[in-house]
This record gives sequence, C-alpha cells and structure tokens, in this order.
Amino acid sequence: MILQESFYRQDTINVARELLGKILVHNSKEGTTSGRIVETEAYLGPEDRAAHSSGGRRTARNEVMYGQKGHVYVYFIYGMYYCLNITAGNLSGKPEAVLIRALEPLTGEEIMVKRRSQQGKIANLTNGPSKLCMAMGISKVQNKKDITAPPLYVEDASLVSQDLIVETSRIGVDYSGEWKNKPWRFYIRNNRFVSVK
Repeated sequence: MILQESFYRQDTINVARELLGKILVHNSKEGTTSGRIVETEAYLGPEDRAAHSSGGRRTARNEVMYGQKGHVYVYFIYGMYYCLNITAGNLSGKPEAVLIRALEPLTGEEIMVKRRSQQGKIANLTNGPSKLCMAMGISKVQNKKDITAPPLYVEDASLVSQDLIVETSRIGVDYSGEWKNKPWRFYIRNNRFVSVK
C-alpha cells in the first residue's frame, strides 16, 4: 500500500522516524528500483536555521516546501548532485521536509549499479542522499511531484522498533549554530547501508 498524504500531514519529526523501514520505489523506463529507507533527517521550517526555509526564506528552489504535504523536493548541491526530500508537517503552509539520507537496495540492484558505475561493495550504492538519487534515477524531473502515486512513491511497511532507531545530530549543517545539535537525524541501528554511524 502506498503511503498517502495523511501520513505526511503529521509532526515532521514523527514522519522522519516513521519513514524508517518504508520502501521507496521508482518506476522508470530502465525498470523498477526500490530500497528500504534506513536513514532520514527532519527539517522544521523557518525557525530551523539548518532548513532551506530558515527565516521564512522562499525561493523558486524551495517553493514546493510551502505547498501540499507529501510532495517531492529535489535540490541540487555542489553543482553535480541531487538530494531527495519529502514535504511534511501538521501545519498547512509551514515549509518543513524530511531528507532521505540512505536506502537498503531491494529491487533493481543491477540498474542501480549501472547508474552509479559502481563495482564492488553494494553497501556503497545508496548510503548517502546523493548516492541514492543517482542509483534510483531521481533528479529535478521529479521535483514538485506527488509522492503518493507512481512513478515515485513510498510503500508502507512494518514500523521499526523504537529500540532499533538511533537519534543523532544532522550532518553537514555546521553553519546553523545551535541547530546543528538537534537530534533530528534517525537511522536503523547496525544497518550497513547507513551513511554515517
């Protein structure tokens, strides 16, 4: 069953935590790829100095964050990589999102390997936000799309037990002052596909 908008219309930290174990699926011309979500980060809108919407910043790039929940926000970094976020939150118009940081490959592994030109360790295929976008064929083409319907969507799966969830500070947000220490990064304990343990 595909997760619907109601799932994303709850507290963003809860969404980030409850996305762990869910299945991200992308149907493309090359075939279907999917992976279990094993790492996420929550970004909580204007007050969150680590968020793209910090201070109420509203640009063409982050406009989708101000819209309907359960939509794709893909942004470009370092002039070469994409990162996948899903808009979330229980307040309409408040620009919050969850960054998908790592996946455990499930189907279409050979497609992922080809897209990443990756030989060797499968654990390196999708253990980072840009790596998973390359492997899953996600780019600006998917930006602003509804993630509650194909071709890019999240399937429901059993909740991950709380004792298997690690909460820690977010990565790469040292510019955000005290906000860099917020424990809003979540990952599945002992999963080899997590980006940073």
